[in-house]
Amino acid sequence: MALIQVRDLVKEFDGQTVLSNINLDLNEGNVRVLMGASGSGKSTLLRCLNRLVEPTSGSIVFRGREVLGPDVDVLELRKQIGFVFQQFALYSHLTVLDNVSLGLRKLHKMGKAEAKERALFELSRFEMTSHQDKYPSQLSGGQKQRVAIARALAMDPAVLVLDEPTSALDPIMSRDVGDLINRLHKEGITMICVTHDLNLARHIADTVMFLDRGVIRADDRIDALSQHSDPEIKAFFGAEESR
Repeated sequence: MALIQVRDLVKEFDGQTVLSNINLDLNEGNVRVLMGASGSGKSTLLRCLNRLVEPTSGSIVFRGREVLGPDVDVLELRKQIGFVFQQFALYSHLTVLDNVSLGLRKLHKMGKAEAKERALFELSRFEMTSHQDKYPSQLSGGQKQRVAIARALAMDPAVLVLDEPTSALDPIMSRDVGDLINRLHKEGITMICVTHDLNLARHIADTVMFLDRGVIRADDRIDALSQHSDPEIKAFFGAEESR
């Protein structure tokens, strides 16, 4: 059984359909990438997974349990589906170490020493321990991304969700983030990622789902999508190759 199963998911805002009958399976250890033009519903779909956005109808099953019911502990769900936001969402008034350890203390109820030890372990995986006393304003974009990922992984989630992880980064930093995601993939971490970056998608994806105005138009390996029979899809995924 898939770790996450999405069935017939619909989301409407003010009578406008943003997601239409979305079906998605995410298996343990896989990296799934969502792509499509701006406004196609990609980020909304991510936010539905841990109920940052409430779907209008449909089903989301996580580890065999429906998570859209009224009796679901949403806080516990969010511990299991770690979210890395597009603009990092680090607390500007907290140091790197405190940004990573805060959730461990507040949500996992760890003592300060235990939370610090766990936070330092995660920061060490991303070569960020030397920056532990810095504030976000003192970090580069790539360093902020590493801290944001370390913070999410410190909570030991079952799934890591990444929303446009390279959108604020230059090409070299984007490549570094791609290498980091691949390293996490090799460690068996399950991920789902929204990106506009074709190079990143080629670098990290097991499969790519293409959304168009809230509808799934294709779901396949990226090399197959670049040869797709639909000319719009072929153009989207072949654009990078034709340059």
